[in-house]
Amino acid sequence: MSTQQQSPEQRTDTPTREPKIRLDKVGKTYPGTKVAAVEELSLDIHEGEILVLVGPSGCGKSTTLRLINRMIEPSGGRILLDGEDVTKVNPDKLRRRIGYVIQQIGLFPHQTIAQNIETVPRMLGWDKQKAKARSEELLGMVGLDPERYRDSYPKALSGGQAQRVGVARALGADPDIMLMDEPFGAIDPITRERLQNEFLRLQGELRKTIVFVTHDIDEAIKMGDKIAILGERSTIRQIDTPERILAYPVDDFVDDFIGTGSTIKGLNFLQVSSLALTDYPTLEPSSTPDAGRAALQDTGREWLVQLDENRAPVRWIHADDLDGTGDERGEPVGELLHSEDTLFHALELMVQSASGETCVVDGSGAFVGVVRMADLAKAIRRAQYEARMHYEQMERQS
Repeated sequence: MSTQQQSPEQRTDTPTREPKIRLDKVGKTYPGTKVAAVEELSLDIHEGEILVLVGPSGCGKSTTLRLINRMIEPSGGRILLDGEDVTKVNPDKLRRRIGYVIQQIGLFPHQTIAQNIETVPRMLGWDKQKAKARSEELLGMVGLDPERYRDSYPKALSGGQAQRVGVARALGADPDIMLMDEPFGAIDPITRERLQNEFLRLQGELRKTIVFVTHDIDEAIKMGDKIAILGERSTIRQIDTPERILAYPVDDFVDDFIGTGSTIKGLNFLQVSSLALTDYPTLEPSSTPDAGRAALQDTGREWLVQLDENRAPVRWIHADDLDGTGDERGEPVGELLHSEDTLFHALELMVQSASGETCVVDGSGAFVGVVRMADLAKAIRRAQYEARMHYEQMERQS
């Protein structure tokens, strides 16, 4: 998982203010069919958040996205943007207010990169200099050198570069809202992760309201402030923060869709700072082997942490290694944890550690304790309990 994954402190429950986008019993039934593609979907998306729609193929995710900007017309219900029912406004004007990114990108092959990015600003009547300045700004923002790329054509771009241009074009007129339909789905895994990280960085600066479609639950967990897991006909099976869905899937459908390992994935949303670190036996540079044995006997442990003169942890020392000297005894402690690190990262380090535990240090690098497997298990149980209490409270209030 990305180090840019948001922590529980950065995520908040849905605010009570008016949503940026509201779907009110929106439905879509195509002519000649009796079964709705989308059935009375009600959904609120709040300003500045990424809502990810995720679900199995054919459940209506992309249809829902196209209903929002009226690429297809709803059969019923209301779609409100900033409180305005957009089913009653000109659809072309509506789409110019909304950035749209798709998997196939859809760059115009006979236009330069700059011209592609300037498409919507030009349609809105921006003058040439303003549109050019905007395209230059956006190329830099998505990590492409304007000097190198502005006059190039789409055929000269790699898949990842083209997708960056697609994002830049969607941001061209600085829309409040962006719709993203599997935007990174056709790219190799390494480039995909880089683009995800880059987009999350941009979102940290721009705070757009984003509806993001994917079929990949791991991408949904990484990208979303909230996730809506959809069943057939875009019925919402569960909508909540990723960490709460992982901790407490509400039914078998959600549980099966998340798949195995949901408990481990949930560790991405818990930080080392949430743990109460226990004391751990240490060995000072001047300590004798007998002092080390006494510390092990007092604590009932098999390992000590060897500290240097600055109290930084340097080696794990096993009881059998106490009579050795210097680098001949014990094992290096490896990578160290800090309070802001995730418990998922702690688990990764733990399985590589000689002792099965991981050292935590403060801002100056001094040893403050260890993370043990029992600490992770306790943190998981606490997250599951808190999620269950949340849903029970919601049921009592409904």
